[in-house]
Amino acid sequence: MTTNGKIKVLVVDDSAVVRKVLAKIISAEPDLEVIGTAADPYLAAEKIAHELPDVMTLDVEMPRMDGITFLQRIMEQHPIASVVISSLAESGSETAHKALECGAVEIIQKPQLGTREYLEESGIIICDAIRAAAMAKLRKAHAPLQITRKLNADAVLAKTKPTKAMLRTTEKVIVLGASTGGTEAISEFLMSMPLDSPGIVIVQHMPEQFTASFAKRLNDQCAITVKEAQDDDTVIRGRALIAPGNRHMLLKRSGARYYVEIKDGPLVSRHRPSVDVLFRSAAMYAGKNAVGVILTGMGDDGAKGMLEMKDAGAFNIAQDEQTSVVYGMPKEAVKAGAVDCVLPLGEIAARALRECA
Repeated sequence: MTTNGKIKVLVVDDSAVVRKVLAKIISAEPDLEVIGTAADPYLAAEKIAHELPDVMTLDVEMPRMDGITFLQRIMEQHPIASVVISSLAESGSETAHKALECGAVEIIQKPQLGTREYLEESGIIICDAIRAAAMAKLRKAHAPLQITRKLNADAVLAKTKPTKAMLRTTEKVIVLGASTGGTEAISEFLMSMPLDSPGIVIVQHMPEQFTASFAKRLNDQCAITVKEAQDDDTVIRGRALIAPGNRHMLLKRSGARYYVEIKDGPLVSRHRPSVDVLFRSAAMYAGKNAVGVILTGMGDDGAKGMLEMKDAGAFNIAQDEQTSVVYGMPKEAVKAGAVDCVLPLGEIAARALRECA
């Protein structure tokens, strides 16, 4: 960090326009400082030799050396917390998953420069990702951040009490939320699930076009079926549904059938999809038949919704600090009094299954 306590950021992208826009977005935040920009990894290496950043934003497709190769080399020589900002389409998103495997903290999309509203929302996501990257390197002594006012789940789903009919079902459902570090944490959780596991509904903070390939990769790895959720998908045993990027996902119920609703709406807790939205819907429509799980991630998305779940009779589990990449979301849920037990990542799936038995 700089002497003034700001997080030092290096922007690496071959597009001059993108470099300019990212630098403007990042520099507008009081706790962030852009110490340089670079058009390719070779120029970035020169900048790093002159001044070491706390966080590096990195494109994937660049001249002279691709971003993945550069990420591998920098993590081997002098690890720097990195956020990959990519315009890769769905067909190239396996490259983005490779970036996560190589040490990137997060993958986010480049802003769509033609839409002011989207750019502003992307700015929030980008800056939060940079802060999360800095925290993932154990830089946790930040002053409280004064950032854009957050909407709560009321913006998408008004809070009501569950009906008596909703309380009579015995079918269990697991609802899970995660953010920074969540892709690998969710993978470990789902790989522990047996073929007859309860239905699982997941919100992972991830942009459009990446959730489909993320679900496909998990489907290939896990015993259960994993898919990107579509509106009106039924929540059934042996299947996990992952919220599509940039869309909220709600758990609903009709008679004995649980299903999901996919809908648009504003950012909630600075995210879309939002864990708070999913958890509130689980409190309303599943109540005591839900098991809530909150995994690694920056911020407090999910804490309020998980408390509503607990008040409705759900059993809630949080990942512990030692196994979290960023102990933000689980910590806030614990602080809110919403959590029944805190466990290492490797023990959460077994406990969730026991609570569903």
